[in-house]
Amino acid sequence: MSESGHDIYDVVGIGFGPSNLSLAIALEEYRANCPGNQISSLFLERQASFGWHRNMMLPSTTMQISFLKDLATFRNPTSSYSFIAFLHASGRLVQFVNNQDFFPTRQEFHQYLEWAQARVADRVSYGSEVRSIQLTSGATPERSAVQLEVTDASGRGSRTIEARNVVIATGLVPSMPEGIKRDERVWHSSEFLEKYRRMDPRELRRVAVAGAGQSAAEITRFLYDELPHAQVYAVVPSYGYSIADDSPFANQIFDPSAVDDYYFGTEHTRDAFWRYHRNTNYSVVDEDVIRGLYRRRYDDDVRGVRRLELLNLTRVAGVKRVNAETRVCLREGPGAEIRELNVDALVCATGYAAMNPTALLGELDHLCLRDESGRYRLERDYRIVTAPEMRCGIYLQSGTEHTHGLTSSLLSNIALRSGEIVDSIVARRAEQNAESPILAELGGDISGRAADMPLLPQ
Repeated sequence: MSESGHDIYDVVGIGFGPSNLSLAIALEEYRANCPGNQISSLFLERQASFGWHRNMMLPSTTMQISFLKDLATFRNPTSSYSFIAFLHASGRLVQFVNNQDFFPTRQEFHQYLEWAQARVADRVSYGSEVRSIQLTSGATPERSAVQLEVTDASGRGSRTIEARNVVIATGLVPSMPEGIKRDERVWHSSEFLEKYRRMDPRELRRVAVAGAGQSAAEITRFLYDELPHAQVYAVVPSYGYSIADDSPFANQIFDPSAVDDYYFGTEHTRDAFWRYHRNTNYSVVDEDVIRGLYRRRYDDDVRGVRRLELLNLTRVAGVKRVNAETRVCLREGPGAEIRELNVDALVCATGYAAMNPTALLGELDHLCLRDESGRYRLERDYRIVTAPEMRCGIYLQSGTEHTHGLTSSLLSNIALRSGEIVDSIVARRAEQNAESPILAELGGDISGRAADMPLLPQ
């Protein structure tokens, strides 16, 4: 038997950030709507507790999407897990409306996520890391499952869990400039506040931030405001920061229908998506942040000082450690000259690489089909296309940009995506039940509990 007395879980989620939290909520609401057709689920998270971009909870930073693009509203506007429901439960609904702002602070949105996860926490095993996934020995059509080897946070205790469907949402991987490693003086933006708080601010007199996106600009602003004695260098590969296109027509790229346009589109259509709409999300910054930074630099000019230096057309080419000094090698200007800059800390807000579950899948990876570019082939329901002998569903909640477009790693569509994954699992279970006379005798449910029910309403 597996945890909680289940023989096999219908769904096991790997990772428990916003994507799989949204899936857990969709499953809870499915169970509530179809009480005779329960779907057993478990979510495994290697962190000791819930957390989402904790190290970027900078003062006054706001979300870049509407509060209505929460964990549930687009799938179920009446959901008790919506951001509106959270505000009501927190006693702040009226005040939020009076604020007349579609974009809550990042801190408040994180409070909402924590509030939501607390309501489904009995489905989550924190401090649990999945080491491998493999086919269950002796599997039959009536008992098609994969086996997950799970260790606790210490790496000592281990257990085995079986699942009919696996939903992988392990998040993005921090990306550093080539050849540069993180240490006590060289940070990635994903660890910014943690590393910053370890330092004596008085020792940070020369700091550099590399990157052209929202995180880079926010960290630059934070360091300028928090360290009035410091010189702040913004290392930007372009002519300053570029404004994110968040106009109404451009924002349609994040609409649910745009996923279909991308998935069913031609290669020419997909290329056009990226060519025309990268500036809605990649290496761009909200206008108010850009104007705020420009204003700070202009005010410095008026006072005859220059604490904020924008190093345009410049990239980090390397880092040297000379005694106690950290020397950043910069490749700058049209001629790509190299110069060195001594700093007390370098923050690389250089983005993230897409989630790649290849190592996690291990021996199952050869059963997962790929396209001519070596990327996973995916169904519209976010399930990896697999060889016939692989009857279990493996779903991805990230790393699907090549098939599902811009929103694959963003919050915009997680509510609908979670509903689509639940619908897919329920529909595939019904198909498998129809193929199995043994399961039909059990009432059509793989767990032997009840007959199948309608799909989760969208």
